[in-house]
Amino acid sequence: MIKLKIDDQEVEVPDGSTIMDAVRKAGTYVPALCHHPDLKPIGSCKLCIVSVEGMDCYPTACNTPAEEGMMVKTCTEELQEMRRHTLEMLLALTNHPTSCLFCERKNECGDLRECMRKFPVTVGCKYCPRNGECELQQAVEFVGLKSIRYDIAYRNMPVLREPFFDRDYNLCILCGRCIRVCQEVRGEGVLSSHPDFHRMHWIGPECLQDSDCKFCGACVDVCPTAALYARFERWQRPEKTVSTVCPYCGVGCQMEVGVLENRLVRVRGKRDALPNSGQLCVKGRFGLGFVDSPERLTVPLIRKEGELVPASWDEALDLIAGKLQSIKGDGFAFLSSAKCSNEENYLAQKFTRLVMQTNNIDHCARLCHASTVSALALAFGSGAMSNSISELPDAKCIFIIGSNTSEQHPVIALKIKEAKRKGAKIIVANPRWIDLCQMADIWLRQTPGTDVPLVLEMCRIILEENLLDQEFIDQRTEGFIEFKASLSRLSSADACRITGIDPELIGEAARLYARCGPSSIIYSMGITQHSHGVDNIFTLANLAMMTGNIGKPSSGINPLRGQNNVQGSCDMGALPNLLPAYQAVDNPELRGKFEKAWGEALPDRPGLTVVEIMNAAQAGAIRAMYIMGENPAVSDPDISHVIEALKSLDFLVVQDIFLSETAALADVVLPATSSLEKDGTFTNTERRVQRIRKALEPVGESRPDWMIISDLAARMGYGEQFSYSHPHQIMAEASALAPSYGGISYERLEGDGLQWPCPKPDHPGTAYLHKGQFTRGKGKFNLVDYRPSMELPDEEYPFILTTGRVLYHYHTGTMTRKVNDLNILREGELVEINPQDARSMGIDDGELIEVRSRRGSLHARAKTTEKSPAGVVFMTFHFSETPTNVLT
Repeated sequence: MIKLKIDDQEVEVPDGSTIMDAVRKAGTYVPALCHHPDLKPIGSCKLCIVSVEGMDCYPTACNTPAEEGMMVKTCTEELQEMRRHTLEMLLALTNHPTSCLFCERKNECGDLRECMRKFPVTVGCKYCPRNGECELQQAVEFVGLKSIRYDIAYRNMPVLREPFFDRDYNLCILCGRCIRVCQEVRGEGVLSSHPDFHRMHWIGPECLQDSDCKFCGACVDVCPTAALYARFERWQRPEKTVSTVCPYCGVGCQMEVGVLENRLVRVRGKRDALPNSGQLCVKGRFGLGFVDSPERLTVPLIRKEGELVPASWDEALDLIAGKLQSIKGDGFAFLSSAKCSNEENYLAQKFTRLVMQTNNIDHCARLCHASTVSALALAFGSGAMSNSISELPDAKCIFIIGSNTSEQHPVIALKIKEAKRKGAKIIVANPRWIDLCQMADIWLRQTPGTDVPLVLEMCRIILEENLLDQEFIDQRTEGFIEFKASLSRLSSADACRITGIDPELIGEAARLYARCGPSSIIYSMGITQHSHGVDNIFTLANLAMMTGNIGKPSSGINPLRGQNNVQGSCDMGALPNLLPAYQAVDNPELRGKFEKAWGEALPDRPGLTVVEIMNAAQAGAIRAMYIMGENPAVSDPDISHVIEALKSLDFLVVQDIFLSETAALADVVLPATSSLEKDGTFTNTERRVQRIRKALEPVGESRPDWMIISDLAARMGYGEQFSYSHPHQIMAEASALAPSYGGISYERLEGDGLQWPCPKPDHPGTAYLHKGQFTRGKGKFNLVDYRPSMELPDEEYPFILTTGRVLYHYHTGTMTRKVNDLNILREGELVEINPQDARSMGIDDGELIEVRSRRGSLHARAKTTEKSPAGVVFMTFHFSETPTNVLT
């Protein structure tokens, strides 16, 4: 640590800090229009000059290292005079309007933005969307600049309207922050400077939609003036700011939302907060407008004479209670939700097991990461992401397989790009070209469904070239001898023939992964949603163990969860065979803890999975179903079968924030609140339990899911067991029964939250798993043989269909498609097909085509692209009018 004095105040900062870091820690303001905490300091604006005792010059604080014993002055008259001259020259060079800077009557203007001096709308301070928050205004006021000596003229450049924000380069001061954050932090490099001083300087390109811009908003957030400004934030200042967590993917980005009159008027990534360090993606930054959608459910709906009509809460809940009382037992099933909080998932499984006396509860994790949980639990003893997101930049090699990270988990992709800038080797295994292929050292383009032979061949090469970690294998694993022998069952020639990859390329990837270290594996649903998904994960676990890349920082196996609380919904026991914290329902001792806490015997036979539930519903064995925050009529595979199953039910309840395609089939629809309208917790993909906080009042008569379930349980005779007044009471109960959450409470979750396992109230949480010892004791090598996919192309169906997400939409689109500008960026379904295949079939780019599988057909527009290899087509499942899962 370094000690120095800032204006006679002693400050202590870490080694490597700058004077500006010390100034900020001292709470002192020094103007710096080019500098931003997220960017490398360049010292170009010269406004942050300071006086340092013993120096015969005035160094810029942003890029001058702090030294032990420095005596720094930040606000002498000489410094201020130099700053005034600098600001005056900056204004003259950039022609920034000065009426907003020097007007002596600006404080007399009212809230209606009427200018007392009748300045034109283009230059008056009241018309500027950043008025009162402009860093240039702040700098001018601080240095005491009252006017400038040079003539300037308003340049009258056109305001460029982009999705979400405007670009008004009449207000640009050429600080370069936007260009630098796009390059240094986001790794895109889309923006470029056109510095025509005194005349028409601007930042290109002219149209961001025609570029590779991802519309993350980072450039908007760092702009010191109103040259870049989000339209929904213009002229509105929050009356309160609330810290919460993004409701989209599993990264769990912390954000601060500003509220005015029960409307969102500000969204920012929370600075210096894990896991996102202030960064957001386009959905987190600009995609929360769904909360204000006029399509929100506001009152309960009951089906009468074939139509859903408004009803009171009492009528709706009494009807549900009466119907469910007569269907207790295994004729009932509950589909819980990865969108809902931990507390709500806990109550969903408690209601199912205690009130309805069945273990028929499941959720979407069954269809995405069930293979992860099964395989990693058998190999390591725990089915969760082994390491932390913040460790990725320090990995020396990152192997990304089955994950389009930059579109599905954009903020994690930033960490991968940071690792690359620090020298890490990047291996991408993906049949499709993805954004990360641009920076990859090796791209392995395997045939879809051949991940097992690919990874087995990597393991065989590592064994053959003796690149394994024998000490780790001997001390911390079992079953290696059998696994070693099994590698000879697949020849190198067969592996390369099956995968379609050059053997030299596989060899190079294996050597990089084994030699670089620490090496981290990242994967997602590209390898889990297969008939051999468990085998895929087994091979990755074997690869990590044989090279010792598990149980230490910046290594491990890291499955990326798709939704905001997939991890938490599993943790809380929304699974047919597991109670909270993965305690088996058929274990009398473990089940007994819950029976004692809840005061009643619980069913001991594991329930049905979501797939089995749908089959049983169609067969008439499941008579009633309660679906909370899920839309299986669009998201599940073979949705024609799913819809038929739901229609076969005697009684269907759907609880959601919109009238989804599933809700439209229900007998009763209950209006729930969004995550911005309630308190609770989410658990992100790295096992981090985080607080979500109520920022908005509920829409209409909507209620939090936990409150609805509690009220229903009380009407069915279980009021004592569901007598909660706040979610913190639910978490307290869950923590007492779930060992991995034993030390977690709302009081301890302030700040960055805690990563489980956190067994005791004084436990700091666990950044990475399996340190010193695996959860199961010794890691287990599992034998795997290649099995072809259960469904392969033939003459009638010659193509492979792969499905996934795109950056601008999410899951079934129930939230993102309520945001107009997201629809501008991606308005409908596209069938991405290789140009070679398109030519052979006579398909033109943009043509409406029919896509047919063994299960159904639909029409969508073709998009020819080299991203898809020949023989493979790609579609999303975001668009209900083009329901891709009718094909799957």
